[in-house]
Amino acid sequence: MTTALELLPEAVSALRYFWEDMTPGLRFDTASRTVTEADVVSFAALSADYNRVHVDAEYAAGTAWGKRIAHGMLVASIVSGLNTRTVVNQLLEPSLIGMLEVNYRFPKPTLIGDTIKARIEVVDRRETSNPTRGIVGFRRVALNQKDEAVCECLVKMMVSRRPGA
Repeated sequence: MTTALELLPEAVSALRYFWEDMTPGLRFDTASRTVTEADVVSFAALSADYNRVHVDAEYAAGTAWGKRIAHGMLVASIVSGLNTRTVVNQLLEPSLIGMLEVNYRFPKPTLIGDTIKARIEVVDRRETSNPTRGIVGFRRVALNQKDEAVCECLVKMMVSRRPGA
């Protein structure tokens, strides 16, 4: 006998969220992750962004932060990756049609060794002219180990609507 808290694998794989399930105010947190030296070095190589504040310890020591900082886009990428690991995103993923827009803001730097997690909230949703899809706005805020916001982004995604809705 299966209880309400037990789901068979085939039942879990059938679970899916749609546009209708993404109601404004829905909030969830991700797991956390420490930003490492290897992350910064690898991102610099991948992006070809060798700005000295990221890769030159002597130069960075003379900045307002006193040490090297992680690339803003690295932090944004980590937030995106942490989001993909959430149950909410995994249930929504089959309904995601595409990313339409992303706006970033970086209120504080992320230092090598900082541990970040993301707080994600559905901030708006609207219908489109096509009744099979809608647009959902998500606010993602990366928080460091001191609970300080280090990256804020607004993401607009096109999402499938529930068939027959």
